[in-house]
Amino acid sequence: MTHSTSSFAVLMGDLVGSERHANPKTLHAHFNAAIDRQNEVLAADMVSPLTITLGDEFQGLLSSLVAAAQAAREIRFELMRKNIDCRFVIGSIDLKTQVNHERAWNMMGPGFAAARARLSEKRSPSRYRFSIQQDALLETMLEASGASLTTIERRWSEAQREDIIKLLEGASVAEIARARNVSVHNVYKVRSAGDFDLYVIQWDAIQKALAELDRRYELPGADKWCTHSFTPA
Repeated sequence: MTHSTSSFAVLMGDLVGSERHANPKTLHAHFNAAIDRQNEVLAADMVSPLTITLGDEFQGLLSSLVAAAQAAREIRFELMRKNIDCRFVIGSIDLKTQVNHERAWNMMGPGFAAARARLSEKRSPSRYRFSIQQDALLETMLEASGASLTTIERRWSEAQREDIIKLLEGASVAEIARARNVSVHNVYKVRSAGDFDLYVIQWDAIQKALAELDRRYELPGADKWCTHSFTPA
């Protein structure tokens, strides 16, 4: 990728098994709400807003790879809470056409096709995929971390999922214990059984790698996100 203001992060995603969902209308409403929420929360980072391109797919351009990963995780969590499965690809692109600031349509450039192909890979069970054509080794390591995150998430019970998401959102163990009317020890047990520490390690590794790529390729949002961490305070 050349160093230019046309370099951006692309985030693509789709729902898994949407054609088998019992209530397509409800599924569509939850999907739209999750996309709309991230467009609002990360409005300052959206170069071309997350746009549903087909019934169960979306894409958008962001100012940094770290911001794209943040959006992916928040959409993933929101939909998981509704028992909706989804997958994502986070990639780098070099835009060769004008930015469409209204909808993420009708744009072209190196990186789009590779990201789309990675999202469409059927053999990969990972829900977090990466397309970094400029650094094949780092892409491989990011893919491994994404697969690890997916494996951990699949083992979560509903209680583990809720507690871990709340911890990642910044709640303390004591606050969660009070809200659930259980002991602090109980929350720590759920935290441990859900591999919370390993999950955070993997996300922080991804964040550090993406932040380095943002700086290396001078993405517009690199400075804003360079000190960001997925690790709860």
